[in-house]
Amino acid sequence: MLLSAWILLAHDVHVSLYSCQLDSCQLIARHDKMPAMVKILHYAVLAVIVLGAVYYVWTKPPTINPMIARRGADALAMVQTHRAVGYPTILQAMTEHVRSMRDRGLNARLGEWRVKQVDGDLYEVRVQLRDKSVSGQWFEREFIWHANLSLKRVNAASLPADGITPKPEDINEPALPPPTKPPNVLGPPA
Repeated sequence: MLLSAWILLAHDVHVSLYSCQLDSCQLIARHDKMPAMVKILHYAVLAVIVLGAVYYVWTKPPTINPMIARRGADALAMVQTHRAVGYPTILQAMTEHVRSMRDRGLNARLGEWRVKQVDGDLYEVRVQLRDKSVSGQWFEREFIWHANLSLKRVNAASLPADGITPKPEDINEPALPPPTKPPNVLGPPA
């Protein structure tokens, strides 16, 4: 109904403008003949469009667009190309999980990759994965990694991300001494 009223209004305005080119007095007379309800409807539709645009801008999540922020794009690339357990990269592990769920007839959805600067060269990269179980219940997991651009390191910052991110092999850590024989607290050996 609103659409048909909008089309009629647009048609009347077009005819009025066309008539205006022939005779400017005809435009004024034609505008006065426009029903009041159509004018109100015109302004109501215009107000809804403007309010919708303002609401969208106001509620848009404050994510960094990695294509605009060069450092954010570097952090995203570092996380996505980091090794994963059982796969060459984290991105391949995530997309392979979604594909394998789809092959089994279950739904899985990988959300949008989001990048946020935490501190200096430290960036936080997040992605949500939603799985639908056999019973029909949805499970949502958020994978979070911290990418340090100056150290060129990626660390898992959430339990789901820890499951697919291999543990770093630090050679700077001192080796643990071999385990000693535990003390016998229950008494002499039998």
